[in-house]
Parts: sequence; C-alpha cells; structure tokens
Amino acid sequence: MKIILIIVKVALLIAVNLLSEQQKTITATVVNISNNEGKVSFALYNKETFMKTPLQAKNAKVVNGRSTVVFENLESGTYAILCFHDRNNNGKMDFRDNGMPMEDYGVSNNVMSFAPPSYQDAKFDLGDKDLSLEIKF
Repeated sequence: MKIILIIVKVALLIAVNLLSEQQKTITATVVNISNNEGKVSFALYNKETFMKTPLQAKNAKVVNGRSTVVFENLESGTYAILCFHDRNNNGKMDFRDNGMPMEDYGVSNNVMSFAPPSYQDAKFDLGDKDLSLEIKF
C-alpha cells in the first residue's frame, strides 16, 4: 500500500510540474513615456475579449520614462495588449470633447492610426516560451 501511495504522489508531482511548465509569461514595457507622473495601465486581451473585459489588467509606476508589467499563467495563443499613461491617476483614459485622447496610449506591435486600435493590428502569438514586448506611445 505504501508503494502505491508513493507512486501516486510522484505521479501527481510530475503532473503539477508539467502543468506549471506550460504556463507562460508576457513582459510588456512601455519605453518612451514623456514624464514620470501617474501610472501606466495595461490590459491583455484575446480576440473574443478585445476592447471589452481584459483577460488580465495591471498598473505600473513610471520610472525614468519606462513602465513594465508581467502577465502570468498564460497558455500559448494569440493575444493583444493595450495600455495608456494615466497621468492624473483617475483610473480611466481621458478624452477631449471631440473624442481624441488626452493621454498617451499604445498597443502591442506599435501600429498607430487615427482610429481606435484594432485587434488585427495589435495581435501577436505567444508560443512555447515566455515573451517580452516593447510598446511605444
């Protein structure tokens, strides 16, 4: 009976170890922030959640014009990141009366246009290894 328990414990440990190895991280860094005021808010999406409810959302301080977050426990797949510089720390992106943003923002792949971000432009693949991205405002 003890041998069976030991075998089960070892099998469980191996299974947990294999599952934890499948989980990946994405490190996202904004590299060109104009000042150190406020924070940067980051949101991670997939195709179904894009511009709706993020899979993960994080905030990070601005230090020397840079801000970095790590999205953890991710499976391989296709994702997109949106972020903005929340200079006044009010927890939302501020807009002018004409709908133009008052705060800097960026997307994964750094594709910027005079329109709201699109998933097609921002998407990237997370393969079998952790990933680091640089985003520019």
